[in-house]
Amino acid sequence: MSVKNAMTAEFLRSAYGGESMAHMRYLSWADKADREGFPKTARLLRAVAYAELVHANNHFVVLGGDVGDAAVTAGAVFGMKDTAENLAGAIAGEEHEVDQMYPVYYEAAKFQGEKDAMRTFHFALQAEKQHAELFRQAREKALDGKDMELESILVCPVCGHTVLDEAPEKCPVCGMTRDKYVSH
Repeated sequence: MSVKNAMTAEFLRSAYGGESMAHMRYLSWADKADREGFPKTARLLRAVAYAELVHANNHFVVLGGDVGDAAVTAGAVFGMKDTAENLAGAIAGEEHEVDQMYPVYYEAAKFQGEKDAMRTFHFALQAEKQHAELFRQAREKALDGKDMELESILVCPVCGHTVLDEAPEKCPVCGMTRDKYVSH
């Protein structure tokens, strides 16, 4: 795969940077949640970190032959606070992607006829909606000093669709079958 338009390529690099940073930030915040006695919230953060890695890899693959140096700037919450505050930062980041970033990136890719970029932006946008909601649920519990109630967290390895306890028969975003979901 390769991108023909400079704007879409720049958006893919930006999205790659943001998803890569989110991946690492959520892993750090998961360790903090474990230390504070929120092991299930930590599992959620690690599962979403995996989904962010899926998004970053998808963006990277679509860039394909676009080899060379590129400054990648991705705005996001940076730093470590308590778990409830870290989750507030996670929610803000996910909502930014849902409300601002991915809709614009998707429409630019659509305008430029970049179907592979449209697909990867769509996958990320749909998953980020779920991530924001799951982080809201986790934060409500953390504010009360409680951990999440869940058995498992499942992530589609193709698009990052993330669900608690049971995967759907087919991923509603990309169509992947239930048996391919990765359990966290």
